[in-house]
Amino acid sequence: MTLQLAVAAALFAGVVVYAVFGGADFGSGFYDATAGGDVRGAEVRTLVDHSIGPVWEANHVWLIYVLVMWWTGFPETFAATMTTLAVPLMLALLGIVLRGASFAFRKYAATLGQARLFGVGFAGSSLITPFFLGAAVGAIASGRVPAAGGGDLFESWLTPTSILGGAIAVGTCSFLAGTFLTVDAQRAAKPALADRLRRRTLGVGAVTGAVVLGTLAPLRRDAPTLFDGLSGRAAPLIVVSALAGAATLWLLWRRSYPIARLTAVVAVASVVLGWGVGQYPWLLVDEVRIEDAAGAPATLTGLLIAVGIAGVIVIPALGYLYWLTQTDRWTRY
Repeated sequence: MTLQLAVAAALFAGVVVYAVFGGADFGSGFYDATAGGDVRGAEVRTLVDHSIGPVWEANHVWLIYVLVMWWTGFPETFAATMTTLAVPLMLALLGIVLRGASFAFRKYAATLGQARLFGVGFAGSSLITPFFLGAAVGAIASGRVPAAGGGDLFESWLTPTSILGGAIAVGTCSFLAGTFLTVDAQRAAKPALADRLRRRTLGVGAVTGAVVLGTLAPLRRDAPTLFDGLSGRAAPLIVVSALAGAATLWLLWRRSYPIARLTAVVAVASVVLGWGVGQYPWLLVDEVRIEDAAGAPATLTGLLIAVGIAGVIVIPALGYLYWLTQTDRWTRY
């Protein structure tokens, strides 16, 4: 493996982890939004607050990691993407900020009206953020980010691939979050709530699967390079994702919630990996290859050393945090 490819792999590993953990975090907004009125929705919203409360900020570590790795290791493509996709990326950033503020302020709202307002802000921004991130990914994957930057601020991402990419991002985040929340409800000895979330997650999973299947035809026309990669070398990963998604639906139907969480993670991680493998060797599809986009060898070496140090320091701490949220002491609320 070349130095350039090793850095790209380390960068994309952060994308996969953020898609899983950040996706489960963002997807909880869908269940908050569809929980119902103040009385009916209180139980779901309390579970959402309790489940993501300890980790909703920690998950952004992976986004910061991805941005720093990209900016430092592949600076020209980073600049080209940030200028061409300024609109969807700024809207995604706005969603992240509004989501965090709304989630925090809702807990300390002085009136019910304020709590409702912040709740709408939290739920809405939880949906728009993955949508615009998915739209940006679609623009890159369909070859609409010029190597020199300066692409059209709207035509670059208002395309079938980007719109479908945003819809798939929202659907997969919601599906993953629903599976996680169902497990949390069962572990908290709330079977009625778990069953309510189970039914909703089954519906989300079925719709998301249909959307994914429906992207094949427009993807072939709109992003031929990516389609060739997905139907070729990345096909095994796509099959694994489809099988894991179907297994998750079956396990949820059977109420085997803990195992369903594992298969849901496999389904999302596999589809994201499939995108990366399908796009290889392009960093910006049809514009710049990974080997040509990388920075100086000394910089890349320094990045890999930093990744190793961060792995020793950060990953155990995050792992311990995630483990704590799964203990019985934390679950009982």
